[in-house]
Amino acid sequence: MNDLRLLEHLKDYLTENRLKRFEAVLQQRTKHFTVATEDVYQLHNTSAVMRSCDVFGIQELYVIEEANSKLIDREIAMGAQKWVDLKRYGSVKACIDDLKKSGYQIVATTPHTKDCDLIDFDISKKACFFFGHETEGLSDYVKAHADSFLKIPMVGFTESLNISVSAAIILQYMTTQLRKSNIEWQLTEEEVIEKRFDWIKKTIKDYDAIVERFHSNL
Repeated sequence: MNDLRLLEHLKDYLTENRLKRFEAVLQQRTKHFTVATEDVYQLHNTSAVMRSCDVFGIQELYVIEEANSKLIDREIAMGAQKWVDLKRYGSVKACIDDLKKSGYQIVATTPHTKDCDLIDFDISKKACFFFGHETEGLSDYVKAHADSFLKIPMVGFTESLNISVSAAIILQYMTTQLRKSNIEWQLTEEEVIEKRFDWIKKTIKDYDAIVERFHSNL
């Protein structure tokens, strides 16, 4: 269990503006929706998706790397890697199994005979939006285990969007609808406390030494 006394002590090492910023962002964070990328080849695409997750309040990003394994591009992520929880998987099956155990429906963002438009999507259920490889799209495994299919309406000659653009459009729309609803979409108090500790740890220099001194003085 997190030590609330330690948390209060650590706050003394942050500016008032930083503390207010943490609290404001935490109030907008959600795990009701999450995102998964499957074997995305271009590094900047995964990094840009992570940035969109942070911008639109998505706390977790699942990255499946059966074929491609790369580090997040810090310049493109623009610091989002500090604030978004990255969960890496070497198997799409393991990722989907964990998501379903956590109560998420699997939403494949790809054209399908049973797909639905953004405006028709049921936001009341927890959902993980899957985005696939730039040229090959989502694997047959994801499609076979998807609970629903989602598409972005397009009226031009171009029939597809870059993965990071698609993710940004979907997340902006879904989170906007979520915040207009009566759904309990925010982090639990326990999750908020956990994130306070995590973000403070990533912000304060000599964090471990400060914590050690705190415990030695008890």
